[in-house]
Amino acid sequence: MGELDGVRFGVTAERRADDLIGALVRYGAQVQHAPTITIVPLDDDPQLRRGTEDLLAAPVGFTAITTGAGFRGWLDAAGGWGRRDALLEALAASRIFARGPKAVGALRGAGLREEYSAPGERNDELFGALASAGVAGARVAVQLHGTALPEFIDPLTAAGASVVAVQPYRWHSPPDTEPVRSLIHDVLAGELEALVFTSAPAATNFLGLADDFGRGTELRSALREGTVVCACVGPMTAAPLETAGIRTLQPERQRLGALVKLLVATLGR
Repeated sequence: MGELDGVRFGVTAERRADDLIGALVRYGAQVQHAPTITIVPLDDDPQLRRGTEDLLAAPVGFTAITTGAGFRGWLDAAGGWGRRDALLEALAASRIFARGPKAVGALRGAGLREEYSAPGERNDELFGALASAGVAGARVAVQLHGTALPEFIDPLTAAGASVVAVQPYRWHSPPDTEPVRSLIHDVLAGELEALVFTSAPAATNFLGLADDFGRGTELRSALREGTVVCACVGPMTAAPLETAGIRTLQPERQRLGALVKLLVATLGR
């Protein structure tokens, strides 16, 4: 008998969904998989290439790396254009700020060293430290992942920085939204104990698709009641739900393994 025998979960992730679902199933959980976004790699995207060439046109004073996966994707894309070495050289000459251990691991794997790593793995820490470092008059390279983050980019520009933002990955709604429609139906029917989110875009689009289906108000109301646990891998992922007044469950460490252990401790029978 597993600790999660009979507990029903909805998983909204696309990336690493198999790892998450496999871990839950090993504890006996029943899992309904409904990816709420599709991540699109942009190796051939002209916007990413233009941003990279713009960055390389002049020295960079500061670099902000938000995700390890996004940074590695950026390097891979640059490698396809024959610009990987030039990009690494430009970033190495800058003061590098990272959003936690995953970003640090990607940087060090590429032979770069960070000056700062956000202790709580949060964007507000990352960009707060960057702004405090004195960016006025400097060119600042920012690697984004999934969202544009104007709430953090605009203050840098207002402080006098020249920001070059690149986004190696973007997201859009999945080609088939019926699994999400079914997931929303089951939440409202009381057939699930928990929803699991591993990215902010997935949480955002879950609510957005509910609106598209005409069930957004009903869904938000049901989730605010707290009968369904909304588990998120960290505060960045949880932000769209918390903003909507929905309480979330989060592990101390922003890792899938820690999230699964917390779910077992919270919902295990």
